[in-house]
Amino acid sequence: MSTLFTKIIEGQIPGRFVWKDPDVVAFLSIGPLADGHTLVVPRQEVDRWTDAPAELLAKLTAVAQRIGKAQVEAFGSARAGLIIAGFEVHHLHLHVWPSNSEAEYDFKRAQRNPDPAVMEASAEKIRVALRAAGHGEFVPEA
Repeated sequence: MSTLFTKIIEGQIPGRFVWKDPDVVAFLSIGPLADGHTLVVPRQEVDRWTDAPAELLAKLTAVAQRIGKAQVEAFGSARAGLIIAGFEVHHLHLHVWPSNSEAEYDFKRAQRNPDPAVMEASAEKIRVALRAAGHGEFVPEA
């Protein structure tokens, strides 16, 4: 049975993608901790990060790092937050978001029903920053 993320990856459910390569995709979270909150997800369905092949986990973190750098650039944040949780969807994913304080690392603060226009503008900011950093071949059009 396909996970929610597999359905997004396959286009059955819409997603605001900022990265696509043969192994990894990244799209905005529908419950963001901050504008630009992105999920980095393997195309392969893996439940727990501890079960992922080392090569896949390394690629996920490399993509997360690139996205985090783009977020810091695009949103002017002090840092990029990174969490691997995995309870809400049983498909490995890394949460990456622009962060200015440790208080922002709390899923209870996640936005409910974020403005779609703000989300699309946030995705485009990240896409622009990724292209400027030389990753254009992996950045999809809106």
